[in-house]
Amino acid sequence: MKRKINLLISLSAVVLLLLCCMQLYLVTTTYNYKVAQFRSEVKDRLSKITNDYSDIDSTIFHKKDFLYKELAENYLIDKNYRSQIKKQLLENHFRKQLTDRLQKEFDKEFPDHSIDFAIVLNKFVIYNDAKAADTLFAEKPFIENKMYGNLASLDDAFLIRNYVGTTSANSTKSNYKLLTEDALYVSVKNWEMIVLKRMSLLLFFAFASIITLISIFVITIKALIKQKKISDIKTDFINNITHELKTPLTTLSVSTKILERKEVKENEVVYNQLLSTINRQNDRLQSLIDQVMSNSLGFEEIELHKEKIKANAFLKTIISDFSMAYPNVKIETNFDQNESQVTLDAFHLTTAINNVLENAVKYGCKAIFVSTTLKNNHFYISIEDDGIGIAKSKQSLLFDKFYRVEQGNVHNAKGLGLGLYYVDQIIKAHKGSIQLVSHLGKGTQFIVMLPS
Repeated sequence: MKRKINLLISLSAVVLLLLCCMQLYLVTTTYNYKVAQFRSEVKDRLSKITNDYSDIDSTIFHKKDFLYKELAENYLIDKNYRSQIKKQLLENHFRKQLTDRLQKEFDKEFPDHSIDFAIVLNKFVIYNDAKAADTLFAEKPFIENKMYGNLASLDDAFLIRNYVGTTSANSTKSNYKLLTEDALYVSVKNWEMIVLKRMSLLLFFAFASIITLISIFVITIKALIKQKKISDIKTDFINNITHELKTPLTTLSVSTKILERKEVKENEVVYNQLLSTINRQNDRLQSLIDQVMSNSLGFEEIELHKEKIKANAFLKTIISDFSMAYPNVKIETNFDQNESQVTLDAFHLTTAINNVLENAVKYGCKAIFVSTTLKNNHFYISIEDDGIGIAKSKQSLLFDKFYRVEQGNVHNAKGLGLGLYYVDQIIKAHKGSIQLVSHLGKGTQFIVMLPS
């Protein structure tokens, strides 16, 4: 059953993971599409503005064209002028004017966006005598080759368009053609947030669906585990009854066999003690069925029938009956010399103390030491065993309903894990407390505190 549930959980987790991956893929694909759509929109609108620099400012355009011609003709006159061409192109005197005019147009077209741009020089090629090509400058786009604009880096920018310009000259001095190419790059500030805002509805439904799927998965798994636990309780119910009834049945069995002995029949004191034990265990056996059915109640729901009882005598009776049921377990006692009277429910507390003692036997103890003290109007019962002990990581769970200490993944002890939960609830119902002190491999000590 456990393997089937683990397999089902694993398959469900895989399916959930695949659905999440699919959702992530769809969101990523949509995001990339929205980015491309946004860039295309910006590109189309800016391309109309910058179709020709002369549309913006014809005066600056003519200055730019004149500079290109001047540099080309200077090169044709003196080939050594090649080294000066790139520098003069990038340091043109109309750089700031054209940058300001373009920035003004961009701000007018996109009043809600902050746009930085750069026009980068890529090529400067002269065809001398309209035949031979002399490439004075040809590089990949670099921000260092920025002619105009305020963009600091091309890393987050995208290309709007390339501009190819041709200029021809036919005079007595020279006959050439000039080919230039520059590119406009634009960066929109916080463009990622703009795209995400456009996707906000999609993102909301995507994340909502993922959260819903995960929530349904968690709720389903919890319900499955809860159903398994209920199923285990039903399956082990007979084992639980056997565990709970073992002490009185064992005591009755041993007492009955002892009564058959001739020497016991002739000893009136021993005979009467055994009869008293049998009657006491029989009464307990009659009530124990109801106890088993109600031992999962919380302490607020437990009805106590309290009476004043001599504590030491009460404990001696419990230990005597327990010793008869478990003769191989050595029990030592050290009771407070003053016989304290405590107001308690004898039946419930007897069952609780027996649960602690039997729990020690279940987990390998050979000897138990029981002591009592009266301090500050509180009666303390200490039950210490030499069993296997309890790891610190598990001690906080020990009094939880249905929890059983396991070794590895195996529960070696029978029961449903209600014994110590019941002990805790009974002590709380008496307005007392129980404390656990244990070290793995060194035994366990339970300290019960009851108001006197």
